[in-house]
Amino acid sequence: MLPGLADDEMVDPGQPLAARMRPRTLDEILGQEHILARGRALRVALERDRLPSIILWGPPGSGKTTLARVIARSVRSSFVSLSAVSAGVADLRRSVGDARKLRAATGRRTVLFIDEIHRFNKAQQDAILPHVETGTVTLIGATTENPSFEVNAALLSRCRVYVLRALADEQIVTLLHRALTDTERGLGGHEAAIRAQEEVLRRLAAYANGDARIALTALELASDAALDGQITLELLADVLQHRGLLYDKGGEEHYNIISALHKSVRDSDPDGSLYWLGRMVEAGDDPLYVARRLVRMATEDIGMADPQALVMAMAAQQAVHFLGMPEANLALAQATVYLALAPKSNALYRAYGAVREDVRNTRNDPVPPHLRNAVTGLMKDLGYGAGYKYAHDYADAKVEQEHLPESLRGRTYWEP
Repeated sequence: MLPGLADDEMVDPGQPLAARMRPRTLDEILGQEHILARGRALRVALERDRLPSIILWGPPGSGKTTLARVIARSVRSSFVSLSAVSAGVADLRRSVGDARKLRAATGRRTVLFIDEIHRFNKAQQDAILPHVETGTVTLIGATTENPSFEVNAALLSRCRVYVLRALADEQIVTLLHRALTDTERGLGGHEAAIRAQEEVLRRLAAYANGDARIALTALELASDAALDGQITLELLADVLQHRGLLYDKGGEEHYNIISALHKSVRDSDPDGSLYWLGRMVEAGDDPLYVARRLVRMATEDIGMADPQALVMAMAAQQAVHFLGMPEANLALAQATVYLALAPKSNALYRAYGAVREDVRNTRNDPVPPHLRNAVTGLMKDLGYGAGYKYAHDYADAKVEQEHLPESLRGRTYWEP
């Protein structure tokens, strides 16, 4: 048995099904063939016992902790597990000290697994860095957040990042079949055999949204409620009640979804636009944040092609204030569809971008004298307002005169 790991050959029937069905070998792990198939770099490193420090990045339930435990059994190293939720610098120092003593006494390495490493602050991550550099510990960090943003650059540069994928529905169904038939760790040892039609398993897989832990937990709940051992669609619906949405208002998925909404509107796809709007609203995102983004789309991607788009977006924002949620969700939906169907132009966006560059990078020349108001006699004597042409004295109020500073004379910004 490896230090830091329970004896996996002994199954505790009191453990949740998701814990009992945790894969024990690389070949039992589903959905991560892109990094674990034979011949892949990580698989080869494990087979040669040359594990580098790594960061495992993936959504909940994709198997990050499971993979770390399997890796610990695959290499000839001690395994120490910490959770960034509860561990501090003192725990890190204690683990590193033990690792240093073990290496000095036996030459054996220590694999330090830190779950949810993104929850460590900069000081805590800095405390790990020198020991990773010297090889005192081999780090395995697990995170649901983009490590580019959540892991210190210095630490990240010393680790290989492996991206785990959410399980496909077919892989979840395979996992559920395993759990139903496994007589040692799963539900196959029940006195009354637990049964479920393929349709039920597929519905459960869709509910799990790629999260193996959710799927197995729901299956266990349903099996406990199945009086005759048969899990039906009706029983499943009663057990599940409400589907949890994969969404973190402060995390990367938030920005991925708003990006999808913006691009769907820009591409004039009302169906995609409504779907991504629904993903945000139904997950409980701030409706005013959504409204602000719609206002931005109205000006950035539609602009003068349909000035009414901005009016619609602002009306949705007012509806959110006036009605609140969930009543205002239809106002947001109406504005979203309007923006998606509106003609598109980024001429205003490009024009203002060019203005911003000139304001920042060219001389800030004074206002041309003919555009200044001569409110005093001195100003008039200095030529303020001299030669100004009053637009309403000309046909259609159109007059030819220069309105830009001398250094930008003739510059064109607006190109409809």
